[in-house]
Amino acid sequence: MATMKAARLHKIGGPMIVEDLPIPEPRPTDVLVRVKACGIVPNLGNVLAKWQTWFPELPLPNLPAIFGLDAAGTIEQPGSLVQHFKRGDRVYVNPGLACGSCPSCRANDPLNCRNYTFKGYFGFGPEAQKLFDAYPYGGLCELMTAPQQNLVRLPDNVTFEQAARFGYLGTAFAALKKANAGPGRSVIVNGGTGTLGLGAVLIALGRGVPRVFITGRNRALLERVKALSSARIEILEIGKGTIAERVRAATDGVGADILIDCLGPGSPAATMIDAIYALRRGAKAVNCGGMGEKVAMDVHWMMDEQIEFIGSNWFSPGDGQDLAEMARSGTLDLSVFEHRVTRLVQVNDALADIPNRNGGFTNIVVTP
Repeated sequence: MATMKAARLHKIGGPMIVEDLPIPEPRPTDVLVRVKACGIVPNLGNVLAKWQTWFPELPLPNLPAIFGLDAAGTIEQPGSLVQHFKRGDRVYVNPGLACGSCPSCRANDPLNCRNYTFKGYFGFGPEAQKLFDAYPYGGLCELMTAPQQNLVRLPDNVTFEQAARFGYLGTAFAALKKANAGPGRSVIVNGGTGTLGLGAVLIALGRGVPRVFITGRNRALLERVKALSSARIEILEIGKGTIAERVRAATDGVGADILIDCLGPGSPAATMIDAIYALRRGAKAVNCGGMGEKVAMDVHWMMDEQIEFIGSNWFSPGDGQDLAEMARSGTLDLSVFEHRVTRLVQVNDALADIPNRNGGFTNIVVTP
């Protein structure tokens, strides 16, 4: 039987072990993808070591398991019923899986499937394991199966390493889309120097947002992000006064139109609340960062000011295709990323490198 290399986790908190496993056969509506690059998202270290303690309601796959959220590669073998894709096509694999039969799925709303599951990562419902069993291959392997409807076709000017960043870029894209970000709108990106936050800044610029406020603690990183569009990006360094006071001062007391909160687990809730108070009447706040700390909101003030608070945690394959088209046209600049590429056999070195990122500019990638 033909085999492939795959990195599997056997014990929470333990190392990945690279093993030889049988090459999977795609079902008729699936494709077999030869992985060219898999992104190591910053949160993967938490998922592999702390997730069961932090978020026990978000199940991990039964171990041993192949992890890896963001895979890009070429189609090795299309299933017999696959249409519009062929061998050799360059694709990003959106890892989001839905059951297909719950009320949300039947209402054409798979992102809100009760058991929505990220292949190679974690699930959102009690029966996520059924989807892990159906698609047990994350991106940390040589070949993986995926449903044809999960594929994003990549333009030639997007490298596999850049496409391996699509998970966080797509998350930011969906959040900005929900808030109707575009010309005439001002946007605060809370945590604008991190992996998710930098993506939100790039996409906000690509969508024509004329004024982007970014928060962060590292002045050098803030200045580097501002240099991407110095006329449109304004810095709000944490600890130099409140976010709300500075945004209102910069907007003649009105406030910003949109907040995209990209603060992750471990960030203080007070920073999110500060940014919410920087919004104008009728504004939208979208949380896509996954903050772990409980947030005490001033709901009476938010009601009076008609502030919408929206949770957004992923994106559809259609959103991913829009993202790819932005990159094709040049409105989304992916050249800012610095790729640190590690071979699959050294996957544990890549995981150990997560804390050493240069903010969102560093893109840690594993290749077979």
